[in-house]
Amino acid sequence: MAGRPPPPVYEAETAGVKIRVQPRFMHDESRPASGEYVWSYTVEIENGSQRTWTLTMRHWDIIDSHGRRQLVDGEGVVGQTPTLEPGKSFRYSSGAPLAAPSGMMGGMYTLVGEDGEEMHVRIPTFSLDSPYERSRPS
Repeated sequence: MAGRPPPPVYEAETAGVKIRVQPRFMHDESRPASGEYVWSYTVEIENGSQRTWTLTMRHWDIIDSHGRRQLVDGEGVVGQTPTLEPGKSFRYSSGAPLAAPSGMMGGMYTLVGEDGEEMHVRIPTFSLDSPYERSRPS
């Protein structure tokens, strides 16, 4: 909608691999009267290292403003296990529903090098804010 500032971008870097996340509250998908709040988020993974990495696993830690916690683990992202050569990036979008008007997400990806070495890359913790939250932590 017009007049809204663009959503913030959160960034973290681990050993030359940058993760950028931009969450967005989904007004059309949310049903506040029913306690259903939905966000989309776009993730960009940029390989600034000198090695080729394949994203094999994801781990998300999601906490809503009522203190409920969800841990989500799985293979790859959005049904893919992208391989990132040096200088390349991969971008995808996904979504997160909550039963509260705000929350936070963060986590890590497991990347595997061509030699089988594993590396855990931090996903920055990002805020899921909706216009329906009356009080936000400062």
